[in-house]
Amino acid sequence: MAHWLLTYTLAPYYMNRREEVRVPHLAKAQAAADAGDLILAGALVDPLDTALLLFQGDGPEAAEEFARTDPYVTEGLVTHWTVRQWYTVAGKDAAMPMPPVDG
Repeated sequence: MAHWLLTYTLAPYYMNRREEVRVPHLAKAQAAADAGDLILAGALVDPLDTALLLFQGDGPEAAEEFARTDPYVTEGLVTHWTVRQWYTVAGKDAAMPMPPVDG
């Protein structure tokens, strides 16, 4: 199982329009989390211009499908998105944990 990082570029008017589609967006995120696909999600602040969603799976399909059908994307609050594999090596949930370093 690998980690996949979905990165959203938020529109300049994101905060002004977010409430219009926030409930269906959060419901979609909760469903993905309940299915075990979505691990963490949230927006970066200062400036509020990017959101990151961490998925897990054998391939990028769950993250890509989420983005294609997310109300934030379909309603134009996200101007661009990408999915990239994140090669996680440290932490209890790392996909490719490295052996401890003797020191």
